[in-house]
Amino acid sequence: MNRSTHLKLFLMMVLEFFIWGAWLPLIFGYLPSLGFAPWQQSMILNAFPVAAIVGMFFSNQFADRTFAAEKFLAFSHLIGGVAMVALAFTHDFWMFFFLMLVHCLLYVPTISITNSIAFTHMQDAKKEFGVVRMGGTIGWILAAWPFTFILVDWDKVHAANPSGVVNWIGTVLSNGLTGPALQNATRYTYIVAGGASLLLAAFSLFLPHTPPKRAVATENKLAWLEACRLLKQPFVLVLWLVTFIDSFVHNCFFSWTGTFLGSKAVGIPGNWIMPVMSIGQIAEISTMAILGITLKKLGWRTTMVVGICGHAARFAVFALLPQYQGLIIAVNVLHGVCYAFFFATVYIFVDEFFPKDVRASAQGLFNVMILGIGALVAFSVCPKIIDLFTKDGVTDFRSLFLVPCGAAVFAAICLALFFRPPQMSQSKTQRTGAAVAS
Repeated sequence: MNRSTHLKLFLMMVLEFFIWGAWLPLIFGYLPSLGFAPWQQSMILNAFPVAAIVGMFFSNQFADRTFAAEKFLAFSHLIGGVAMVALAFTHDFWMFFFLMLVHCLLYVPTISITNSIAFTHMQDAKKEFGVVRMGGTIGWILAAWPFTFILVDWDKVHAANPSGVVNWIGTVLSNGLTGPALQNATRYTYIVAGGASLLLAAFSLFLPHTPPKRAVATENKLAWLEACRLLKQPFVLVLWLVTFIDSFVHNCFFSWTGTFLGSKAVGIPGNWIMPVMSIGQIAEISTMAILGITLKKLGWRTTMVVGICGHAARFAVFALLPQYQGLIIAVNVLHGVCYAFFFATVYIFVDEFFPKDVRASAQGLFNVMILGIGALVAFSVCPKIIDLFTKDGVTDFRSLFLVPCGAAVFAAICLALFFRPPQMSQSKTQRTGAAVAS
């Protein structure tokens, strides 16, 4: 792959995940500020996981077989970007829900489409995809940092009247918005995300041409049914159910952490909440770099157990030690460990264990749990749970965070006791994988 194509694919991934990372972290505190009831918040939040479930069929069974990938990407981000910008100026529930649903239904399939574009134009995917996909992680991180200069209490900055560039920057960074002012200013996250989506729509027209992949006569048109057959094997079923719990716990982090960091219990300024939450993505880069060595030394089960226990440790710190602000900030490093050691390991396990004829179905089976079902349940119950632990405007974060902490511990125990994949040599991999699929 030449440098120009490599750079285009890298920038494509940066923008693709910048969009998602710009609006997601703060939406959980923004929706209550609009006066939306818990059930209304759940409907809006569930637009993304519902789109993920629909996307399992749409992107694999229709979009990439009917349209040139770069043109589908341009169209999706054009319409999705307009819908996202419109969210910044919407306070009506049904209009907000409709716009979010439009954006998500068009955005989620592009996650698979961008991968498809990347793989099509790579000569050696094993060597090249990791670097290209790292652009997505960098994009998520970059999405957090503009808001250190957007979510600022400018009245305090003007009142301080700092002299010199260095003092001015220091004053700006130390005077983030809080309370209702922060919630009102959160609407700018949708403008930034929508702007990035429109930029990617234009940039997509300069991506290398990726023609539609026509279905072959022997291809299973109902691959999802084939994937469900894999659940007959106990170790696959155990991993799938544990993945559900871990996805739920993972999305509890996004649902509650922004509100927690900005609360009086921790006191993080509003313009620093997203950068603090992005520490996990920064850690993810280094964790992914050592994942191969970790898997070789610890094995599949232990590596995944460590990833789940990372969730438990982080939520335990949130619940029990909120007074130590520095520790609360630092423990977000575990988010990257949790993602790499569990979710990334699950994807690698499926890719290594199953033969090619069922591998795509197996990846789809776990992907719909990670992005779809697990998130759907989390976003349905998280607004109700935090409402349950909130009285007179004050949230009992100790009790709140012990819920996902306990769920993570339970998932780790289940995985350690019941996940027993067959031991197999390299020469038996294809034969055993075929037996699993049968």
